[in-house]
Amino acid sequence: MQLQALEAEATQFDTYEDYLDHQIQPLDLYYLEDEDMARQLVELGFRGTSAETMKREEFEGKKQQLEDLQRQISKKAKKTLAHAGRDLSDAPFLKALADREELVRSGKLTTIIFIRDVNHKGQEISGYIDFGHRLKTENFELYFDHKKKLLPKPSDLSYYNWETQTSTSNHSQNFQVIADNYEGLLFKNKRDRKVINVDPKAEAGDNTKRMDVKTNEYIQVVIFDHMPITPVPARLVAPWATQRKLCGQLLPASNSTS
Repeated sequence: MQLQALEAEATQFDTYEDYLDHQIQPLDLYYLEDEDMARQLVELGFRGTSAETMKREEFEGKKQQLEDLQRQISKKAKKTLAHAGRDLSDAPFLKALADREELVRSGKLTTIIFIRDVNHKGQEISGYIDFGHRLKTENFELYFDHKKKLLPKPSDLSYYNWETQTSTSNHSQNFQVIADNYEGLLFKNKRDRKVINVDPKAEAGDNTKRMDVKTNEYIQVVIFDHMPITPVPARLVAPWATQRKLCGQLLPASNSTS
């Protein structure tokens, strides 16, 4: 909230003069016929459209605070990327996760991972994993370093042990599980309430792409990428559209079925 408040005040105007000019009434210029004098009156609080006008020091201070916060956030984001500095060219699945990590951590993308494989007991298991939830609750450096293998757990969105016939399902921070449905297992994104259909014979859903990952590490891996849609301010439409295009290029759809 602190960053958003600063952005609203400090990013709307490039300079303090632009900020003052925005407060000047047309009649002020008409009668004063002097732009500098009109700015001084606004700065002193005698004219303007705003009930409270920031002083130059306050405005420039907010600009500096915003730059510092953005720098800290960028630095922190780079530090928290678990795959940073690792060569994953020989691990297609881990490379796919690395490609999504930053977008998922930032909330711009939500991802469900379907995995079918065997556990340490040799039992075949399968399940659907909320990638974002796992990123927040586990150290993924261990996975990217090949020290641990990512497998479904009973605490994930969905889990099934084919030998013991143990079955569980759980909601997560990002998804609601819709089970016992005539369409099969569905997941509803909690942010935009769009439904993801994981049936390979059906459409995945609005703003969702299915990708089958070819890998020798697992029996089967399928990734479902969903880009949540939220109301976008008019001034952000162009950057938002660019981000959608970027996600579309980064996460291509796959026509293959399993």
